[in-house]
Amino acid sequence: MKLFALTQDLAGCEEVSLEVEKPATIGMLRETLAKELPALAPVLASCAFAVNNEYAGNQRVLEASDEIACLPPVSGG
Repeated sequence: MKLFALTQDLAGCEEVSLEVEKPATIGMLRETLAKELPALAPVLASCAFAVNNEYAGNQRVLEASDEIACLPPVSGG
């Protein structure tokens, strides 16, 4: 999974690999990510996820070949 901006800074890396039970969903991935990288837990509820370059909700079922991105909220003026 690719990380960007704030999530990249909190995790200290650009990408992470996670093991999740099948059928895995974005919601399961979000929970696993919070457990594996607790520094991300406070921001994950407000992050969007994309699967293969399309926004995906928590119910989206994942395939092993999917490219996943965690997109933190953007602020500014």
